[in-house]
Amino acid sequence: MDRAPHPRPTRLRRSFARLTSTFAAIALGATGLVALGGTAAGAAAANLAQNPGFESGLSGWTCSAGSGATVASPVHGGSAALKATPAGTDNARCAQTVAVKPNSSYTLSAWVQGSYVYLGASGTGTTDVSAWTPSAPGWQQLSTGFTTGANTTSVTVYTHGWYGQPAYYADDISLAGPGGDPGDPVPGAPSGLRTGGATSSSIDLSWSPVTGATGYNVYRDGSKVQSVGGASATVTGLAASTSYQFQVTATNAAGESPRSSAVTGTTTAGGGGGGGGAVPKHAVTGYWQNFNNGAAVQKLRDVQDQYDIIAVAFADATGTPGAVDFTLDPAVGYGSEQQFKDDIKAKQAAGKSVVISIGGQNGTVSINDSASANNFANSVYALMREYGFNGVDIDLENGLNATYMTQALRALSAKAGSGLVITMAPQTIDMQSTSGAYFQTALNIKDILTVVNMQYYNSGSMLGCDGKVYSQGSVDFLTALACIQLEGGLSPSQVGLGLPASTRGAGSGYVSPAIVNNALDCLARGTNCGSFKPARTYPGLRGAMTWSTNWDATAGNAWSNAVGPKVHGLP
Repeated sequence: MDRAPHPRPTRLRRSFARLTSTFAAIALGATGLVALGGTAAGAAAANLAQNPGFESGLSGWTCSAGSGATVASPVHGGSAALKATPAGTDNARCAQTVAVKPNSSYTLSAWVQGSYVYLGASGTGTTDVSAWTPSAPGWQQLSTGFTTGANTTSVTVYTHGWYGQPAYYADDISLAGPGGDPGDPVPGAPSGLRTGGATSSSIDLSWSPVTGATGYNVYRDGSKVQSVGGASATVTGLAASTSYQFQVTATNAAGESPRSSAVTGTTTAGGGGGGGGAVPKHAVTGYWQNFNNGAAVQKLRDVQDQYDIIAVAFADATGTPGAVDFTLDPAVGYGSEQQFKDDIKAKQAAGKSVVISIGGQNGTVSINDSASANNFANSVYALMREYGFNGVDIDLENGLNATYMTQALRALSAKAGSGLVITMAPQTIDMQSTSGAYFQTALNIKDILTVVNMQYYNSGSMLGCDGKVYSQGSVDFLTALACIQLEGGLSPSQVGLGLPASTRGAGSGYVSPAIVNNALDCLARGTNCGSFKPARTYPGLRGAMTWSTNWDATAGNAWSNAVGPKVHGLP
């Protein structure tokens, strides 16, 4: 979000060539050891991957939705290779779990062919990593590295493609590093999976215990959403009146079993996503500027009634790592802090939530270890008690660490309780893949997350969930990018569309309220779509967000007067 009178320039150009090179650079920066080509470090070490060249078919590997097969051509080495074909909302993920040692370094590499092919490792106990290539017409090596956590005894290595893309190929996958103790053999797939009680936001599951299993993973619509120790689970953060497909796997130190047979469960009517206290099912979020940058200066009491969540922008970093503080700017016209606090109480009495936003364009809050995570949680909770804020908004535009931001927000949740409101405002680039730190954080806190209002502006062109490139400023840009979040594991109630309230509110990406409303109709009802139409509708969609209530007031409240009634009238 912009504080300056003149918003920052577009971060990405519309050129597809520039887009793909930017993605490659981000992949390099995110993993630290990614090399799109070249030889993986430590290649001389033993390969811990089972059946790495697929010479024994898919033995040791599990591919989502039956997407994987072995072929005799093309191959990189030996007589076989993996061919995996994305279809619909399935990205053809093929994975295996490998025993490793705690506090140890590993190098993961593979040879791949195809478009938008990913290689990654999850469950590392530190930072999960991935590498990818936008285009590999011939065999190309991907490589990345990671260090395991103090209690990590197994990791999952995987490949996957991308929505709407043709089949990809992978061969000669290598995980190099010290081998762990496999202990007992990999357990068998669970049986007897069944649904139990359901609410508007949760479904109970149970299944028969598996001999040798020390835990179980729960998958919802193909994505892992939970790990439990016993043979039952309650999956939360679901949309009301929505059907979901579930599977479970059994795990131990030796690895993860194949998935069980699938069952379908349906939530009851009413209610919504994960956290959020008293936030309505469909909500409009607006940022209130605690500064004067040329937009209309408002007191909180002046914020338009259409806004259900008001994000006070912004808290600032202190000299203590991870800690934040808030100072009321004299430019907004309050005679005292007590008047500001009274306005917060008045908004809450009217059914609104007021949260403190962290970051913005100039924000420099950094949470990179346990100490700074605790400092963040403690300082935000102190502000909540001092001012009466309902929660926190995460708008860190210079990146975040998923491991420690997750730790910080869970620590805050433990202090604040179930009424905590957590919102997020990532940029489009942050939500292109579930391997991104922002997306990982959202999924990690899904049970306490209220809404992710991605910024569909200051962006340029981006990939939609169908693998096509869409330019900002259209219904397709909004719907095809929202689809990535909706099909990537977030509940519809945790997805909102973030747009500028006027042409002066952002450097690029402003669209008329009519386009915002068409996108809401397309996602929630399947009407008023552009060329892209999602495979299903999401009537539980949370709503929309704007930067800012001040720019909205400057433009005569045109945004909230149009978008507010549309959001509140969603099914």
